Amino acid sequence: MSIDSENLLFDRLKDYSAEMPNLISRRQYNDRRKFTRRLYEKIRKRIADKMDGAEEYFCVDSKPIEVCRLARASRCTMGATDYSSAPAMGYRATQDMYYFGYKLHAVCGLSGVIHSYDMTPANVHDINYMKDIKFEFHDCSIFGDRAYISAELKQDLFSSVGIKLEVPYRLNMKDRKPTFKPFVKARKRIETNFSQLCDQFIIFRNYARQKAGLFTRIIGKISAFTVLQYINYINERPIGRVKYALS
Repeated sequence: MSIDSENLLFDRLKDYSAEMPNLISRRQYNDRRKFTRRLYEKIRKRIADKMDGAEEYFCVDSKPIEVCRLARASRCTMGATDYSSAPAMGYRATQDMYYFGYKLHAVCGLSGVIHSYDMTPANVHDINYMKDIKFEFHDCSIFGDRAYISAELKQDLFSSVGIKLEVPYRLNMKDRKPTFKPFVKARKRIETNFSQLCDQFIIFRNYARQKAGLFTRIIGKISAFTVLQYINYINERPIGRVKYALS
């Protein structure tokens, strides 16, 4: 329903107090959501495997998650108790600007189902996320953009777990080869997912005050996105049309 405010959500739920006499408070809702986030992430993974568990080709990309404006970065208390995972200053290349927050990294299949994701501070390079990929994937091909160019990483992934990392070459590279057009088209699948998460689930707008609350909200939105895909899947409709899943 694209409701990004919990105050608005619980205000609307008051209209259904007769149908839901035992409705919990907003504080209880958030406490239970944080407590059960590992459970519904486990359920989400089972749903994703149900839709395309035998996938051999994947796409990887990252999405900036801003927590506050740059002017308020020095006063942000998110992650104050754990400096290693606190938000940081990052660069948003698509808009040529800096931001303060995190990066959402995700891997999805060609059908659009997200199989793995993680969040890192904004100043962590995308290549560092790929170093953890080999613990979840093997014997497959992963398509990424130029942010994942690394001969050392490519060799390590292939020699250790059989992952073929396919990235486009830079124009000034000596061993540059023409980019295989199907790779470019396949990689747009993950970009479409991020666009849908921004459009329908407003993933870029989060009002969490603590890191755990932010991560829980991100997990919830990605899980809801996967559930809508599954509804389309069992109804034999294109799973990418998530806006029409409940119609």
